[in-house]
Amino acid sequence: MTKKNYLKEHKFTALEVMQDAPVVPVIVVEEVAHAVPMAKALLRGGIRMLEVTLRTPKALDVIKAISQEVSEVVVGAGTVRNAKQAQLALSAGARFAVSPGLTLELANACRDLGLALLPGVATPTEIMLAQEQGFTELKFFPAVPAGGVKMLQAFAGPFPDVKFCPTGGVSLDNAREFLGLKNVACIGGSWLVPQGALEEKNWDLITRLASEATSLKVV
Repeated sequence: MTKKNYLKEHKFTALEVMQDAPVVPVIVVEEVAHAVPMAKALLRGGIRMLEVTLRTPKALDVIKAISQEVSEVVVGAGTVRNAKQAQLALSAGARFAVSPGLTLELANACRDLGLALLPGVATPTEIMLAQEQGFTELKFFPAVPAGGVKMLQAFAGPFPDVKFCPTGGVSLDNAREFLGLKNVACIGGSWLVPQGALEEKNWDLITRLASEATSLKVV
């Protein structure tokens, strides 16, 4: 099987998505026309796991365009909050889902759909509830407002079997501090795809930011 076919056919787990690169870009796209050149720009920089958030009316169309036209990347849906959104994301071509929190409905829906889910947590209770549903790879959100590096260090003791993707307030300035933690598999970052770069179609800038992100190290 070729690498391209493997990417297209493999059913990725949340952990595989997290371990592919140090940063998963958190992307907000208003225009479908920006989808394909943006995805290709990120790919040139070494990023192939893309989280397109369901925060705009065109988000599902963006996911569909990327999934159909850029086979070398794996596109997922972010800000997935319920079963209907999970189904719509999968139908559009999403290969994984990321949520700001977790409900039983969403957990069951993604399990039934065979859609890998990276659910959001911010407290020990939420981590325990996620573990009850079989999740050991979690998004720590909103990372900086919820306690940042110190909170993740505190989580390491009671939850040694959990890997986190901190998202929310994470930037290139503090990325290395987060990635230096043993319970962090990757970080989620919106800085890789600035809105200004999309509006100006500055694909070279996005490629450069992606390349900088891939040079970061995970312990």
